[in-house]
Amino acid sequence: MHVPDGFIDAPVSAAAGVVAAGAVAVGLRGARRELDQRTAPLAGLVAAFIFAVQMLNFPVAAGTSGHLLGGALAAILVGPYTGVLCIAVVLLMQGILFADGGLTALGVNITVMGVVTTIVAYVLFRGLTRVLPRTRRSTTAAAFVAALVSVPAAALAFTLIYAIGGTTDVPIGKVLTAMVGVHVLIGIGEAAITALTVGAVIAVRPDLVHGARGTGAPLKLRIDGELVDAPAATPSSPAPVAARSTRTVWAAGLAAALVLAGFVSFYASANPDGLEKVAADQGIDEKAQEHGAADSPLADYGVRNITDARLSGGLAGVIGVGATVVVGSGVFWAVRSRRTSEGSDARTTGPV
Repeated sequence: MHVPDGFIDAPVSAAAGVVAAGAVAVGLRGARRELDQRTAPLAGLVAAFIFAVQMLNFPVAAGTSGHLLGGALAAILVGPYTGVLCIAVVLLMQGILFADGGLTALGVNITVMGVVTTIVAYVLFRGLTRVLPRTRRSTTAAAFVAALVSVPAAALAFTLIYAIGGTTDVPIGKVLTAMVGVHVLIGIGEAAITALTVGAVIAVRPDLVHGARGTGAPLKLRIDGELVDAPAATPSSPAPVAARSTRTVWAAGLAAALVLAGFVSFYASANPDGLEKVAADQGIDEKAQEHGAADSPLADYGVRNITDARLSGGLAGVIGVGATVVVGSGVFWAVRSRRTSEGSDARTTGPV
């Protein structure tokens, strides 16, 4: 659902940019409370994993494909504030390096794909986890539903923005019907990916799933046919260093992202995604503009001057994962360091 340049007029694009900038500012502030020594490096990994999975377009209807938006997955794994930042980092990398999503439309894309999906998904997920049994299966089911709803919600948000600032004269009712209809189907794929990923992380490290914390009774895991409480570290009885380490999870997640982006992406559907299909069918794309980074050596997820499509796409995917994990990790470590610094200052200046 990457909105290109030219779909939305300049005033509305600028307004969306202000909204997106405000959301990122709030996200930076809120992420200080969400990130700790264990989760800060994982947040960069989550951004890189979402980048990789977004390269895997899957068919959803005749001539149409879809891909992960990622807001629900990020919010559930690392928290809603950090989740907005994860999607913002992904969209920034895609826009600058790969000419995917317009540069003037970056604010629109962050608002639609980052802010709306994250808020809708996390609010719904938390509501469901409060009323459902605290089991791995129920938590995974809540992630499925939250992700499913977040995608048509993003389609609705785009339609509202288009109704205000669209550059072509298209009946908004037709746009709404087409956008929501196809993105409900895409939402099923989003929900499946999100539920599988969240379930996999819960199975090995439930303490690393932000959305599974602090919602009542301990999370239950089924081991050898019996339900047992998931392990959770407490300040009074810290877990052993080996148990607290995230290196194994980080390495496994990075390896998965590299394989998905570097190899599996070659087999992704070549059909236009939901927004592209609707734009072509409804005439929204009549005033689409060439991307400002169209001359990038990585434009369209290929490496310039490499003629082998498999190698070109694979290298581009690996470069994208690497760039995203480096930039994302840098951002989240900086946020974490700021929190640590503020905590030290408070202890130094506080009453004695």
